[in-house]
Amino acid sequence: MTATAESISNPVGVNNDLATAMLDAVNNGLMMCDLSARCVALSRVPSSDVGVVTGLIGVHGKVSGFITVNMSERFALRAVGGLLGEKFDELNSQVVDGAGEMTNIICGGIKSSLAKTVWAFQQITVPSVIVGTGYQIAYARGLEFGSVTFELDDPDAIVLQDRLMNVSISLLKL
Repeated sequence: MTATAESISNPVGVNNDLATAMLDAVNNGLMMCDLSARCVALSRVPSSDVGVVTGLIGVHGKVSGFITVNMSERFALRAVGGLLGEKFDELNSQVVDGAGEMTNIICGGIKSSLAKTVWAFQQITVPSVIVGTGYQIAYARGLEFGSVTFELDDPDAIVLQDRLMNVSISLLKL
């Protein structure tokens, strides 16, 4: 089942346009990887990125900000493997490049969804990929923020963190 902003609980008041854009972009991106995941959380505050692979793209237009895609190693291996039609057993340069491409795909979907809203942006940067944990992102005040967490449908992943991907967007109206 594909999650929509209307089909999940949004008691925290994430902007509906941003929530819908993130949900649709992730669902479409994961379909390209032959994966399915369900939205398990929606938040207005930045979450602690617990995954090992984080893609980051800056966006500019009517708004300025950035989009992050944080994945567990297992999620990254499965997503990039599905995207490329290969099986990966460990992080390597191809998986890291693929994680950047996944970030680009999700960001492009968000860009398309927001094109006719007050959150439209026309330009995106080249994706950067952080490998590792323990970093922090400092957020400026006044940003509109949204975050969605997805759980991968992976019955072989025993630990919850291995099944998670978090997509966050932070935007400032110009």
